[in-house]
Amino acid sequence: MAVFPIRIYPDPVLRIEARRVEPVDDDVRRLVDDMFETMYQAPGIGLAAPQIGISLRVVVGDVGEGPFHLINPVLEATSGSWTYEEGCLSVPERYWPIKRSAYARASGIDVDGHPVMYEGDELMGRVLQHEIDHLGGTLLLKRLPRRVRKEALRELRQDGLARGAR
Repeated sequence: MAVFPIRIYPDPVLRIEARRVEPVDDDVRRLVDDMFETMYQAPGIGLAAPQIGISLRVVVGDVGEGPFHLINPVLEATSGSWTYEEGCLSVPERYWPIKRSAYARASGIDVDGHPVMYEGDELMGRVLQHEIDHLGGTLLLKRLPRRVRKEALRELRQDGLARGAR
């Protein structure tokens, strides 16, 4: 297994919609293993393939209930509302109160090509939504209210992280 460097905002790969995985082969299985290794070392509770520079629809996570992964995930259902201090490995050491659905259910396939579904309230629901957002090229910064986003981008520019960021 390999540990990959995590791409940091404003890396362009973080803004690109990831491609579907077809077929699931040994390279994809190795990618999932490497993503888990990278996520745990970071340390984090979720990771999407674009965060390591690979524009494929693959996510991994572990919110303390055991590791999970989804290939070609689809967010099927959300409900409720929950505001939480959310962070992202691609925007390191920054946290903002972000309102998302309190519950989420997502489906996809596993490394053996079998259908899988994960769901959960609060942290699990948030991780599913956050990581699937990455696959569409959406970072948590886009989830911030406009005024807060402008301030966050200003701070990131001052710290040299968002040169040329929009």
